[in-house]
Amino acid sequence: MTERTIADADPVSEVLAWLQQSTGAADALGGPGRVSGIPEAPWPHLLVGHGPGGDLRSLTWATEPEVTLEVWGDPGGWPGKANLRRILLHCAKAAQGLVEAPHVPGRPTIAGIKPSGLLLWAPLVDGQPRWIMNLAVTIHP
Repeated sequence: MTERTIADADPVSEVLAWLQQSTGAADALGGPGRVSGIPEAPWPHLLVGHGPGGDLRSLTWATEPEVTLEVWGDPGGWPGKANLRRILLHCAKAAQGLVEAPHVPGRPTIAGIKPSGLLLWAPLVDGQPRWIMNLAVTIHP
């Protein structure tokens, strides 16, 4: 078996897969099939992507990169600013469940997930509502 390196420890893949099967995220978003890596209907929708910061340390073992969570509302404005914020926080809390999940051999180990920075209200220029937050994910191969 080839030795795993830090390049094999992708926090986005791990968090995305976890939230796609999470009943907590599905309940907050209004049903399954609303978590992916692209902004798409059905709305509200959670987009999981690479964050702008984090700590890659020495690139040898454990790192703490950021994962960005974006919750997008309907282009017509539904379900509203306050409800979208609540949905995003429920999804972030659901992501933290990955830390306590049993380790799957051959997969990276997630040792911690915590908020990194603040929640940002960032509607699109066309008015589509969106909240953004980052999670610092402590991960090692």
